[in-house]
Amino acid sequence: MDIVQFPINTLNFFYEISGVEVGQHFYWQIGGFQVHAQVLITSWIVIAVLLSSATLAVRDPQIVPNGAQNFVEYVLEFVRDLARTQIGEEEYGPWVSFIGTMFLFIFVSNWAGALFPWGIFQLPHGELAAPTNDINTTVALALLTSVAYFYAGLTKRGLAYFGKYIQPTPILLPINILEDFTKPLSLSFRLFGNILADELVVAVL
Repeated sequence: MDIVQFPINTLNFFYEISGVEVGQHFYWQIGGFQVHAQVLITSWIVIAVLLSSATLAVRDPQIVPNGAQNFVEYVLEFVRDLARTQIGEEEYGPWVSFIGTMFLFIFVSNWAGALFPWGIFQLPHGELAAPTNDINTTVALALLTSVAYFYAGLTKRGLAYFGKYIQPTPILLPINILEDFTKPLSLSFRLFGNILADELVVAVL
């Protein structure tokens, strides 16, 4: 297979799976694009909840935290520990905001889908649900993670980063390349599948 054609085919594949749908959907036409309106609505709600919670909690910061400020600082410390454990003591600092944003968005989205009665809001077609219940959202999050992954490697090691593809032997070059292109697929389908299965079980019950 041509080395240039391989990434193009992979991108085409991601574009095709973005059309995976379960049930009916409410669409908006934005420019020449058709988007899932219910995903945008619930995503904006989740973002608004996160931003307003953080703003209200730290609008009057205290030296000795209490109440909401204490909770926000606990969450920040949890995210910092998570980043420190996965990335390492020396490198984790610049990644706390990215990891924290991804973690909180996914966490609040998942729980919002499980706990909030979205069915009370009626749409012309389909119904509101967790943003992570849509394959487009999980693919976007997975691609962001992959971009961050490559950015970190190139920033740290420069072009020498690509030397990992021929380690420990050049024979593994195709497999190592394939692994990096299948990571976003794995990440997106795992999250999408878990949340979809959870909501289908709740719907059946």
